[in-house]
Amino acid sequence: MSRLDGKTAVVTGGATGIGFASAKRFIEEGAFVFLFGRTQSALDKAVAKLGPNARAVAGSINETADLDRLFAAVRKERGKVDILLANAAISEPTPLGQIASDQFDRVFGANVKGLLLTVQGALPLMGEGGSIILTGSSASVKAFPNFSLYAATKAAVRSFARSWTPELADRGIRVNVLSPGGTRTEKALELMGDEGVAALAKATPVGRIADPDEIGAVAAFLASSDSSFIAGSEVFADGGIAQV
Repeated sequence: MSRLDGKTAVVTGGATGIGFASAKRFIEEGAFVFLFGRTQSALDKAVAKLGPNARAVAGSINETADLDRLFAAVRKERGKVDILLANAAISEPTPLGQIASDQFDRVFGANVKGLLLTVQGALPLMGEGGSIILTGSSASVKAFPNFSLYAATKAAVRSFARSWTPELADRGIRVNVLSPGGTRTEKALELMGDEGVAALAKATPVGRIADPDEIGAVAAFLASSDSSFIAGSEVFADGGIAQV
């Protein structure tokens, strides 16, 4: 496959999970990928697996100086950004009544403010045909106990895509949301445990949770010209859990 030949992609939260699976698929389809994440050792392992068409920059999406370093590296080596997968996010499941003020700031800071700063940092390098993919969640439209804070951040992400689509239309840049359901990532397995995974799989119409590669395939579709008439949309890859 070569749908992304010559394209340059930036993936935040790209060292593991959905970010890594998406980066892998992008490279398989011809793209050159820059990973961004907080942990250098995890990024190094990811780049070693992905091969010569991957680079990594360590930093935080909450720090404009770190994002400046990321996009300076992209500009120096590639000169442009064709695909941005704003995937980095955190989740701290907590029941209502126990959500602390600093926890609110932390989760909204990463999932909303950090995403905004990432997109704004990429825009000067993006032009006609650019694709911005924001990682959402089925939790934004389906209630899961103890996930109200996380769900609210993902609803904000969906709102961003609606607002930014007409703002960027004249530049030929599309914005869409990719919203997974339960996915077999290291973070999810740690968060849910075996019992939680089994319960979520049972509640999902297809009878299982996703493999990260399945979500990466949808990301590649949204990154490519195959989705050229899709803009401002939320694409659910959730096994039907928020659909039926």
